[in-house]
Amino acid sequence: MTPSPGTVGSGIVVVDKPGGLTSHQVVGKLRRLLGTRKVGHAGTLDPMATGVLILGVNRATRLLGHLALHDKSYLATIRLGERSTTDDAEGTVEAVADASHLKLATIDEACAPLRGRISQVPSSVSAIKVNGQRAYKLVREGETVELKSREVEVSQLDILDVRPGEGVCDVDVEVTCSSGTYIRAIARDLGDSLGVGGHLSALRRTRIGGYDLTRSVVLGDEAPPLMPMADAARLSFPCLEVDAEQAANILIGRRLDVPVPADVTGMISPDGELMALYRPDDGGSRPVAVLVAPEPRESA
Repeated sequence: MTPSPGTVGSGIVVVDKPGGLTSHQVVGKLRRLLGTRKVGHAGTLDPMATGVLILGVNRATRLLGHLALHDKSYLATIRLGERSTTDDAEGTVEAVADASHLKLATIDEACAPLRGRISQVPSSVSAIKVNGQRAYKLVREGETVELKSREVEVSQLDILDVRPGEGVCDVDVEVTCSSGTYIRAIARDLGDSLGVGGHLSALRRTRIGGYDLTRSVVLGDEAPPLMPMADAARLSFPCLEVDAEQAANILIGRRLDVPVPADVTGMISPDGELMALYRPDDGGSRPVAVLVAPEPRESA
């Protein structure tokens, strides 16, 4: 049942995205279920990928840019022995070299340079903008796109299983990495280092920051419950509970003499509502985003 317009509050929904849908299609479905247009998502997942997708509703959409910056965890399958035009199974795949002979020790040794703080060239079909246009759009129009490398951190790249097949070798891995890391690029680079080609054949995101699959829902025919913004903030940032005087100043976006512990700190009102995000400012703090509006004054 779709709620009546105007009855939907603000909050977060953690969705277990199914394969075959774009992140935007998931947003569209939640809009229909909740009866509101103001829904967005943090951290895009490709159609073939499944798992954790964070959606913000109404005022919570202003949190999404901050939530997407957290580290992420994935389960993935890399197919060695083939390359793809998109570095994953959705592109045109061609055989490169027989990879069926590869052993765990050899693959793990090739993974070593892909761990830690590394320089990574994103996949050419990423959403990165080149001269104002998305790289994937240019590639689909037949243009050659060369993206600059960027520094990312892969804190975990563990091999879970190695399954040789006819001319190929499928490698299941668990990855924990910083925001901006491309798992497709890890698959491509692993295949290149082994001289056999590689691409991503399956991907499941299991976590973004404090949001994991245990907090997720599968969208059905009923509107899902919203996680309150204050609960979402506590999962994501340090938070401070403020008194009534401080809350009044936050409401109009004033600087506070109260120091905060991090560049993004949630400010929680006396009644438990997330009012704003603040950052340090010369011994005090100033707003990054004010998430509540002052009550309108009654006309005389």
